[in-house]
Amino acid sequence: MVKGLSQTSSVVAIGFSLDESAASTFTQGSVDLNLSPLDREVFVVLAINLDVCNPDALAGTNTKTHSQVTTTSQTGTVGLANSNCLATATNAIRAQGMLDSGVAFQTMGMETPPATLDYIGIIATNDFFVGVQGSSNLTAKCVEGKMYGYRARAEASIYAALVQSEVLSA
Repeated sequence: MVKGLSQTSSVVAIGFSLDESAASTFTQGSVDLNLSPLDREVFVVLAINLDVCNPDALAGTNTKTHSQVTTTSQTGTVGLANSNCLATATNAIRAQGMLDSGVAFQTMGMETPPATLDYIGIIATNDFFVGVQGSSNLTAKCVEGKMYGYRARAEASIYAALVQSEVLSA
């Protein structure tokens, strides 16, 4: 249990999916958590699983599909170095200079944190954001995923700090 938070629900899994609006175009969607600000309710994120659509296999062309889950709205793709980014996953095919469709690579942050972590993030505002963008693909790509966590009530000072930090870093 996190100090200053009182767990108010059991662990829940929140599923989501998002399709690119057009090939190689950053697309973002929001997922509403229905948190109650009057009750100082937050969502404690325990783990995130992202399944990214495969990029197109095109001879001589590098392609990729990148996805992310963030606590605030983004205007483009970000990585784990961004303080609002909770998880990323990328599938890529490196084929530049090759006559065939190349070699596939997969990159992602840990789907489940080590047992020594109490949580991987706390969401204090009402929703989180999912983003996807392909690169050099002929067709639009997608991402599906699940976020695991629980609802908690925060002490007033902690709630104010969490909301302010999340809003100011947007």
